[in-house]
Amino acid sequence: QVQLVESGGDSVQDGGSLRLSCVGPGFVFASYCMAWFRQRRGKEREGVATIDPANITNYAESLKGRFTISQDIIKNTLYLQMNSLLPEDTAMYYCAVDRLACLRTGGWDDHVKYNSWGQGTQVTVSS
Repeated sequence: QVQLVESGGDSVQDGGSLRLSCVGPGFVFASYCMAWFRQRRGKEREGVATIDPANITNYAESLKGRFTISQDIIKNTLYLQMNSLLPEDTAMYYCAVDRLACLRTGGWDDHVKYNSWGQGTQVTVSS
């Protein structure tokens, strides 16, 4: 497993913005597939966005345009920029990585593809 540490979660007002960060080993950003997932209370874990070493991305349809996934190889950091936050975005957000997830069959948002996970960072959006 790869150790990942998320940060940036906070409590914000409806319409606010946050940037989540996930720091991992440098080699992850050179060759691993990375993703953000979230889990809302009473809901199953869902894919937010993924990015591969070539910066090809995927987003949940409902989040596209508001959320942006990116990576900074120099800083060994995965980011999730979240804008126009809604109360329904309240969730625990997790980053995940896997060396081959991007190459496996199945949906881009299948959490089973990812073997390494951070502990999560809580995002709370109040109305």
